[in-house]
Amino acid sequence: MIRPFIHALLCTSLLTIHTASLQAHEAGKQMAEVATLFLSVLTPEQKAKATFGFEDEERINWHFIPRERKGLPLKEMTPQQELLAHALLNTGLGFRGAAKAATIMSLEEVLWQIEGAKAADEAAKAAVRAKRDPEQYFVSIFGTPDVKGSWGWRIEGHHLSLNFTIKDGQLLRATPTFFGTNPGEVRQGNLLGLRVLGKEEDLGRELVKSLTDEQWKKALFDAVAPKEMITAAEKRVSPLKPEGLSNADMTAEQKAKLKEIITEYTDRVRTEVAAELWAEIEKDGTIFFAWAGGKERGEPHYYRVQGKSFLIEYDNVQNEANHPHSVFRSFEGDFGRDILSEHYKADHAK
Repeated sequence: MIRPFIHALLCTSLLTIHTASLQAHEAGKQMAEVATLFLSVLTPEQKAKATFGFEDEERINWHFIPRERKGLPLKEMTPQQELLAHALLNTGLGFRGAAKAATIMSLEEVLWQIEGAKAADEAAKAAVRAKRDPEQYFVSIFGTPDVKGSWGWRIEGHHLSLNFTIKDGQLLRATPTFFGTNPGEVRQGNLLGLRVLGKEEDLGRELVKSLTDEQWKKALFDAVAPKEMITAAEKRVSPLKPEGLSNADMTAEQKAKLKEIITEYTDRVRTEVAAELWAEIEKDGTIFFAWAGGKERGEPHYYRVQGKSFLIEYDNVQNEANHPHSVFRSFEGDFGRDILSEHYKADHAK
């Protein structure tokens, strides 16, 4: 039986209201408290699945496809444990991000209805059901949740990967942050017309359609959109070639639209963490917007936004351009590499 996600959304609303005015260090404190509470209700066998050492390579072993994963799946949790897993999710995401995450999970049921109906026999149906399951999302805790020391957590499954790193309860990193949807637009059933990543697509198209011919020549780096995000699920990314249109060559209205695009990605995480992301972005100076593929809805397309510190990629090519992938990456901050590097240097100096 599929468990409802309404509780998760209600908890999200309450947590968002409560935490909006809190200081950044409260985010780390709250994550530690909820993660500790979650672990306290697990059986020894469940805890063994859910926990890893902070230095374990599994911490950077992320992906967004339906594959075998380590961690504890929602499917193996009691209702109480699952609600606490969602509470942990809500300590890292803002309302918009949590609503998107829960809806992305629910789309596995839509895929089951579409693909299961086409299955040739019961064995094929069972295989589809196992693959398309809204409870095949996994919780992993790395290290010991505390306001002192370094630890992290991840919630991940098909089309969703959320990675958080916390040091001394005050410095937080929330990347890579991946959201994808299939279908991009639901075209049958009760959710007809739903587009979880519709805003990400529409904002990009609005900006590219506002460009002059001269700007368009700079922004377009390929007439054919890549089949996948260029960085895919790489464990570490470096800046891509700075192709595209610079924000220095945009009008005031276009710069505002570019900021709106970036905000759509940064606001997936809670207010304090998003503010830290913006503090870095505002130091970047030059930001490039690049496009590949067609401009019209339904045509395969790709865009990226890149600054000195960050990269946003959005790709919508598969399933007749109805299967978008999107990610926010930090060149130095993914998996907290920057804050951990500073920590190790300080320890070495001592």
